[in-house]
Amino acid sequence: MTAQKINTRDMTFIAAFAAVLAVLSQLAIPMPSGVPITLQTFALALIGYTLGAKRGAIAVLVYLLLGAVGVPVFANFKAGAAALLGPTGGFLWAFWLAAFFCGLKREAGPLPALASGFLGLLVLYAAGVIQFMLLTGNGLVQAVLMCVAPFVIKDALSIVLGYLLARQIRRRLPL
Repeated sequence: MTAQKINTRDMTFIAAFAAVLAVLSQLAIPMPSGVPITLQTFALALIGYTLGAKRGAIAVLVYLLLGAVGVPVFANFKAGAAALLGPTGGFLWAFWLAAFFCGLKREAGPLPALASGFLGLLVLYAAGVIQFMLLTGNGLVQAVLMCVAPFVIKDALSIVLGYLLARQIRRRLPL
């Protein structure tokens, strides 16, 4: 297998979808845990299912790098080390993995694609909960109740809707 190079068209789609994630991150409802309700999970699914594992992960890494250097792209216009190293930073660190898993089986049919997307969601939850626990001192059950339980239904719908929309986008765009 040879490594594929990223061309100008790929870079354009990567940049566009990094921007989509930045915009959908701002539609945020604050929660007492500090983990806001956003459309980020939907954006991650859309990115992965549309661009595939490699390009999707790269798009999310571009978003993370922008936020890391101070561009306010994270939820509620946050940016920088404080966002990445704070209680909710574990979710951000795992964003690229969620997009990667969504893109991993996108061509294998709905069931494998959705299963892979849900696996990515579990990785996202695990990374987020671990960092939240370490920085807040909460136990596993309390962290899951605060950081996962309120989001499960929305996130499951986000994975499914992201997959369905990405299928339509891929039919219409030369990806």
